[in-house]
Amino acid sequence: MRFDVITLFPELFGPFLGLGVTRRAFEARSVDVRLWPLRDHGEGIHQRVDDRPFGGGPGMVLLAEPLERALAAATADRAGQAPAVVHFTPTGKRLDQGLVREFSVGRGAVLVCGRYEGIDQRFVDRHVTLELSLGDFVLSGGELAALVLLDAVARLQAGVLGDAKSHEQDSFGAQGLLDCPHYSRPEVLTDGAAVPAVLMSGHHEAIARWRRERSLELTARRRPDLIIRARAAGALSPADEAFLALLRL
Repeated sequence: MRFDVITLFPELFGPFLGLGVTRRAFEARSVDVRLWPLRDHGEGIHQRVDDRPFGGGPGMVLLAEPLERALAAATADRAGQAPAVVHFTPTGKRLDQGLVREFSVGRGAVLVCGRYEGIDQRFVDRHVTLELSLGDFVLSGGELAALVLLDAVARLQAGVLGDAKSHEQDSFGAQGLLDCPHYSRPEVLTDGAAVPAVLMSGHHEAIARWRRERSLELTARRRPDLIIRARAAGALSPADEAFLALLRL
């Protein structure tokens, strides 16, 4: 799949694309990332890409025409294929693991990274097919949001994670619940805090049940909405329901 990123700051992407386990996806081009510096498509000798908003107010707005030229260049480089165009904005739909999974098996998209007060709405109306938000907060620009999406998609590609089933056990994975706690060496810290005994028992069925119950408890306490969703999807067993009943939350 291919992601074309329209950004004022392409330098932000270089280190990310070459570090960590997700670099395997970018190096193998299973997630092919192309950067399109917006300034290259700016206006005049100073390559202007923004201006003050009509109606007054603070900040600057990214101009529609440089954005359209950058989008046209990215689309032409795709042999004229019309890709999905994603704009990152606090007013967008919340990005979640379900959407990430859809992107991970799709053809990719053009990612538009806004800055300042936002981008000219006419560009959004004409070209954007999906607006996404990371949550109820505001970033300085869309680059961090684009990096989040690229990372989440890359780790779902074959051969990226050491264990192909790893992402299935993550929070929001196959069962839609939060992940259980994890422990490693040493068995006992200097202050006496110890690893739960069941994890060192070698009893695989007991370990699996302990992890399932911790996952259920954490989800019920912190994200009860996910329990409701899992129940509606038929993802909870009678044993799960019996354990949840004992919590009395």
